[in-house]
Amino acid sequence: MSDVFEELVRLRRAGQKCALATIIQKTGSVPSFQSAKLLVREDGSILGTIGGGCVEADVWSAAREVIQTEKPRRLSFSLDSEAAYDNGLICGGQMEVYVEPVTPQPRAFIFGAGHISRSLSKIASTAGFATLIIDDRDSFANRERFPEAEAIHAGEYESVFPLLEVNQSSYLVIVTRGHRDDMRVLRWAVGTQARYIAMIGSRRKVIGVVRELEREGLPREAFEKIFSPMGLEIGAETPEEIAISVVAEMIAVRRNAAPGWRAVSKSVFATEASRAALK
Repeated sequence: MSDVFEELVRLRRAGQKCALATIIQKTGSVPSFQSAKLLVREDGSILGTIGGGCVEADVWSAAREVIQTEKPRRLSFSLDSEAAYDNGLICGGQMEVYVEPVTPQPRAFIFGAGHISRSLSKIASTAGFATLIIDDRDSFANRERFPEAEAIHAGEYESVFPLLEVNQSSYLVIVTRGHRDDMRVLRWAVGTQARYIAMIGSRRKVIGVVRELEREGLPREAFEKIFSPMGLEIGAETPEEIAISVVAEMIAVRRNAAPGWRAVSKSVFATEASRAALK
C-alpha cells in the first residue's frame, strides 16, 4: 500500500491528477480486504488492486469519470452467487468503494514583486495556491516581502525560466515593472502548459505586446488563452482589490466555472475586429 501513496505523492508533485478507490465497507465474502486501494492515473494505468474482476473494471471506469469531473463517487456492489460466478470470483458478499479525486495543489507563478504582487501572493496563498515569486531585483524579491511564498527567485527572467516546473496546474500572472519585461515573460509563458496566463495592462497595451511578439514569428493562436485585462470586472482600483479580482478569476478557472463569468472571449486580440478597433 505504501507504493500507492508514494505514487500518489509523485503524481501530485508532477502536477498530474489521479483517482484513489478504497474499499470502505464489506460484508460476507469479497475478493479483497477493507481499506484495499486502487490508484488510477490520468492515462488509465493503475497501481494496487481491490480484488480484480468486473468490480475492479467498474471502479476503473468510475475513476476515469472522477478524474475528469473532480467529484467523488461512492459505489456499491452485491456479489451474490451468480455475480460471483460471472466474475470468476468465489464470494457472495457486499462491498462499498469510495472513489475520490486527487488533484495537485495549484501553483501561482507571479512575475514581478511590486505592490500588486505582494497582495496577490497573500490572497492566493489564503485561497490554497502555492505562490512563487520571480523578479530580477533581489531588493524586491525576498523573504521579508513575501514570507508566505513557497519559493522566491531573484535573477534575470531568462535565467529563471528553466528552473520553473510549469504544468497544467500552474497559473502564471505577469505583473512586472515594465512593458519590456512583460513581453519577455509572455514570450516564454505562451509556450508552456500553464492552465492560466494573465497579464496586467489595458487592452491597448496587451494588443501592442502581442503584435510585437507576432512580428517575431509567434503565431496568433499562441496568445488566445491569455486572460487580459486580468481579473474579474469588479471595478478594482487598489492593489488589494486587483489581487482579489485576479485570484477570483484563477479560482473560476480552477473550478471550471460555468460559461458566463466573463472568461468567455477574454482574449482581446483573438479576432481581427479587436485589432481594427485600435486603428
